[in-house]
Amino acid sequence: MKTIFTSFFMLLTTFGLLAHGGGNYEHSDFFGSMQTGDKAAILMVHFGTTHDDTRALTIDVLNDRVKQQFPDLEVREAYTSRIVIKRLGDRSIIKADPLEVLQQLKSEGYTHILIQSSTIIDGKEMESLERNAAEVKDQFKEVRVGNPLLYDPDDYEAVIAAITKGADKNLAYVLVGHGTYDSTTAQYAMLDYMLKAKGHQNFIVGTIEGYPEYDDMLAQLQQSGLKKVVLVPFMFVAGEHAKNDIEGDWKEELEKAGYTVEVKMQGLGENVEIQDIFINHLKFKTRHRKLDIMEKKAKYRQTGEKED
Repeated sequence: MKTIFTSFFMLLTTFGLLAHGGGNYEHSDFFGSMQTGDKAAILMVHFGTTHDDTRALTIDVLNDRVKQQFPDLEVREAYTSRIVIKRLGDRSIIKADPLEVLQQLKSEGYTHILIQSSTIIDGKEMESLERNAAEVKDQFKEVRVGNPLLYDPDDYEAVIAAITKGADKNLAYVLVGHGTYDSTTAQYAMLDYMLKAKGHQNFIVGTIEGYPEYDDMLAQLQQSGLKKVVLVPFMFVAGEHAKNDIEGDWKEELEKAGYTVEVKMQGLGENVEIQDIFINHLKFKTRHRKLDIMEKKAKYRQTGEKED
């Protein structure tokens, strides 16, 4: 069995944590409440993929890096896509969903759980994960969920720095995200805005299932005057969507429109700096606890502190 005491001292020496949401957090040692006999584990959560090639380069690599960063903690994995779980199961590759893994950890006597997802935006996948965590919260002494890749402006700046490194000003880079049909798709528009604000006029964001749509991307591309395009999956893995929608539909449509198109068939999870952001989110949660909005309001009522 793995204990937490060596990890506690190791984590005290970590540095380089990103800023996360200002007043939304308070300093709180995740391991502070642990007593003799308590056990801590990390649950890495991924949407998942049926494509073995990209899984090995992204999901497996991030999981391994987390194990290296937290050598004395148990590290488990879960997939959120039930379709992926089913298809992999048909190939005798067994994956479990987050709730199943959390229940298993409980049965094995784990008391403190850190959860980190490789989700890109704070959307439906994160909402589902938060609900899973809330469902089992009372069964553990502590459960904390790390942020997705894009959460606060500092995350956007770090991601932009990672994906624009070595870019050619003569090429148009089209970042293609999955997208979503609710208000959280605005995060892709925020990324597009911040890219332009940072001087990366040749970077354009589009989504397969949300906003900005293909036509929104195309309008920007036409305005840029650039004729050579690099399609870049803005997804953790380069799986089904990257190989079918991006390398297929989007590439074909752009070529019909007269553009020379290259597809960078690489998931974000292959980028070491992107991996670092996820790991920093996880480290941050070992030292900080997110404040519930009702906790903040209760504090404002007592102190008279002005609400933001």
